Amino acid sequence: MTNQDQPHETLDPENWDDMRALAHRMVDDAVDYLKNVGDRPVWQPVPAEVQARLKARPPKKPEAPEQVYEAFKRDILPYPMGNIHPRFWAWYMGSGTLMGALGDFMAAIMNPNVGGAHHVAPMVERQVLDWLKDMVGYPADASGLLTSGGSAANLIGITVARNTNCGYDVRREGVAEAPGPLVAYASTEIHSCNKKAVETLGLGSAGLCTVPVNEDYTINLALLEQQVARDRAAGKIPFCVIGTAGTINTGAIDDLTTLADFCQREKLWFHVDGAIGAVAILAANVRGQLAGMERADSIALDLHKWMHIPFEAGCVLVRSEPAHRDAFNLTPEYLAREHGAKGLASGSHWFSDYGLQLTRQFRALKVWLSIKEHGLERFGRMIARNVEQAHYLGSLIEQQPELELTAPIGLDIVCFRFRPIPSTGNQLSEERLERLNRDLLAELQEQGIAAPSYTTLGGRYCLRVAIANHRSRTADFDLLVNETLRIGKSMI
Repeated sequence: MTNQDQPHETLDPENWDDMRALAHRMVDDAVDYLKNVGDRPVWQPVPAEVQARLKARPPKKPEAPEQVYEAFKRDILPYPMGNIHPRFWAWYMGSGTLMGALGDFMAAIMNPNVGGAHHVAPMVERQVLDWLKDMVGYPADASGLLTSGGSAANLIGITVARNTNCGYDVRREGVAEAPGPLVAYASTEIHSCNKKAVETLGLGSAGLCTVPVNEDYTINLALLEQQVARDRAAGKIPFCVIGTAGTINTGAIDDLTTLADFCQREKLWFHVDGAIGAVAILAANVRGQLAGMERADSIALDLHKWMHIPFEAGCVLVRSEPAHRDAFNLTPEYLAREHGAKGLASGSHWFSDYGLQLTRQFRALKVWLSIKEHGLERFGRMIARNVEQAHYLGSLIEQQPELELTAPIGLDIVCFRFRPIPSTGNQLSEERLERLNRDLLAELQEQGIAAPSYTTLGGRYCLRVAIANHRSRTADFDLLVNETLRIGKSMI
């Protein structure tokens, strides 16, 4: 038998009806999984036998789809990170939604490349970007790009700043030809992805100057002004200030209006890292703290955090569309197109001109579906409730003599520690307190009770509760405090 005589082989199901039945079963299981998520432990370790199976060599022969799904249910589904659980407050992550997950599914079914061309997916992304520009108060002709997250968004924003505001053609001549060291500025509380971005851009770690913070963990503006003046006098080239709309440790929001004034006066690019808090512009009890963000030259924000879009969904907005495009546009001959031409390769707006990726997934669909399902006002109410819950937790902590807040509550982040009162009257050393709180955190997680994380503030180790969770209820915080006291006292 020749190859031409053999049945045509594809990767489509061999039996469409069986696959349809399995797909319906998977959706039913998924709905139950989310509906009952609070009944399970927040987190549990992956057993050794499961880890061993996940190190097996790849299969060379097909397995029945039903068997593949059963393996998934046995070895993968029971052991998630836990961020969809109502008592997950560790790293700053959203909780996801069912519609968002279905959006990812349908985007994968369509499976387009959203780098460019004339099809509907780029149009959906443009509409989503228009909605986000309107949300933060940006002009309609501003630019933007959906990204994998805040790290990529900050890299793009700082790249546009470097290419636009250093006084020479950085893209053509390179950073080695700069007339002096290029420097961006941010507070010591800046997220590490911004340092990675500066290093990736060839400026070295010294290319990000971190300025001390005030007692509320916002950037010290007087020290920033002094540092910029000193650097200019030393022959350096300040080009960008990064303001933070919600620091990762405490949720502090820099004085964005004063930063905007300073950047305008000093002719510095004003970039806002809003991965934590930019979307809180939707919440009535936070909006005022974000005044001035709309004046930024670029903004990074994460939709998979406080808007609960399933991973990955970040965004960068750039006030100047020409500056954004000039930083990345590079059209090889095989992608050349004529504006106004007909056919698949037509279209005037190719997203590959605005970032590093030519291959881009259809992440806009899950955002589009989620915003249409819930409306921006509902997202705002969820955000406002998390802020209220943070202050409720803070009040519970203040009522307990063996617990103490270690920082002002910023946005939705509460930092505290267990500090027992010894019967002898002698206070525990800082080393002993750190070890005690480390063990306490591990027990909260290992027992599946709750998943805070930790940080170090002023040299003191503490538990950190980041409440970006639309499933959290008041009772969850009562439980956290009660269990923290129970476990902590059992360790003394």
